[in-house]
Amino acid sequence: QVQLVESGGGSVQTGGSLRLSCAASGGAFTNYIMAWFRQAPGREREFVALVNRNSDSTDYTNSVKGRFAISRDNAKNTVYRQMNSLKPEDTAVYYCAAGRRSSFVFQSYDYWGPGTPVTVSS
Repeated sequence: QVQLVESGGGSVQTGGSLRLSCAASGGAFTNYIMAWFRQAPGREREFVALVNRNSDSTDYTNSVKGRFAISRDNAKNTVYRQMNSLKPEDTAVYYCAAGRRSSFVFQSYDYWGPGTPVTVSS
């Protein structure tokens, strides 16, 4: 059983930055693809970014390319998401997820953190 806990969420103004962290325990961290999703009230959970086991492959949804970056530190069992140039439409609860294969849909992931909220004001 893999346990994930997100941190680093908060409230910022448009154009600001945040760095989210996801700490993993209870499993072989290096065996998993790690991903970030987000979900706003009344909307479906949306893929944001992923990073593979050894950080040699990443992918991002088009709306965040050039602004967000995902990385991982296997020695610390932690995955990060740097968010720059934040916009009001980025407001959502952000979730960390772990799975055994790369996917853009949330149903493909096996483990989830409880989420951390991000609010971007105008």
